[in-house]
Amino acid sequence: MTHGPDVGFWQARFESGQTPWDRGQAHPQLRQWLEQSQIAPNDRVAVPGCGNGHEVLLLAQAGVRQLTALDYAPAAVARVQERMAHACLEADVELADVLSWAPKQPLDIVYEQTCLCALHPDHWRRYADQLHGWLRPGGRLLALFMQAPRESAAQGRIEGPPYHCDINAMRALFPATLWGWPAPPYAATPHERGWHELAVVLTRKDQA
Repeated sequence: MTHGPDVGFWQARFESGQTPWDRGQAHPQLRQWLEQSQIAPNDRVAVPGCGNGHEVLLLAQAGVRQLTALDYAPAAVARVQERMAHACLEADVELADVLSWAPKQPLDIVYEQTCLCALHPDHWRRYADQLHGWLRPGGRLLALFMQAPRESAAQGRIEGPPYHCDINAMRALFPATLWGWPAPPYAATPHERGWHELAVVLTRKDQA
């Protein structure tokens, strides 16, 4: 049996505007990655768990032409579609379950910010396998691993969302046999809720 929030959980929060994880703007690390040319206009890019779409808008404004945004909640998808239309920007915004979705062509970039930490850890293995399958060999996973430890973890409890993406767990989830890891330390971006995220760019290796 798996656990964690379902589509009704997320739909209710987007309908009510109860999205306390939302910064109200695009993540500053994405801006840095764009400034560093980690993402090119011709790259095929996906944003799973796009939420209110701040990063989708920024990527489209940066000239990314093959951009796909995914979310589980219809309210989130409608919100991003509305925002893109209002800004006269284009992206494929799809209602999709990331655990079963597949791109029409292999991707160059996946921007992972809020999807992994929103999934119960029971689903992490499947999601990591999906990400590996979405990307072409040499494609990159631009990951922001949420650091949200709780005292209850000392008793073995798993609480979220957001779920704590411990770096040791991430090394096991995205093993060096399948992914190229940069050397630490990794840049940390604080969140007003008291969490922070570690920015790591992983490269999909050719071997399965």
